[in-house]
Amino acid sequence: MTPSKRTPDELRQRVQASLDRQGMMQQLDVRLLEVASGMVTLAMPYSERVTQQQGGFHGGAMGALADIAGGYAALTVAPEGMEVTTVEYKINFLAAFQGGELQATGRVVKAGKRIIVTTAEVVHVAADGLRSDCAVMQQTLVPVPKTY
Repeated sequence: MTPSKRTPDELRQRVQASLDRQGMMQQLDVRLLEVASGMVTLAMPYSERVTQQQGGFHGGAMGALADIAGGYAALTVAPEGMEVTTVEYKINFLAAFQGGELQATGRVVKAGKRIIVTTAEVVHVAADGLRSDCAVMQQTLVPVPKTY
C-alpha cells in the first residue's frame, strides 16, 4: 500500500466524516484533535458515561478510544473507496485516572495490501495539563470496501 497522497485537509475530512457516523463515539463525546498520514489523535473527556465502579476511566472506554485512534490512523493510508476494520488488538493498561481527559494517538507501523498494523498510546491529561501514560495498544486491521 503506498503512502497517502491526500492533503492534510482531505485526510481530516475523511476521518471526521467517518467519526461523525459512529454512534458510540458520539455518546462518549470523542473528538478529533489531529490528523496526518499514518497518525490520528482523539480525545475523550471524563464523564459518568466512561467510568467503572471506582470512578476511574473504564478499561472498555480506554480500549475503544485506542481502537478508534489506531483504526483512523490506518484509514489515512487506506485506498480511496476502502475503509478498515479491526481484526484484533492487544492493550496494556498502565494506570487508572479520574477527571481530565484521555488522548489516544494511533500510528501506522506497517501498511500492507492485506493487513495494516498500528499502535496507539493513551495518555491522561489532567485539568492542570499534566500528561501521564495510561495504556498502550497494538492492533491489526484489514481494508474493506466502503459500503455507504
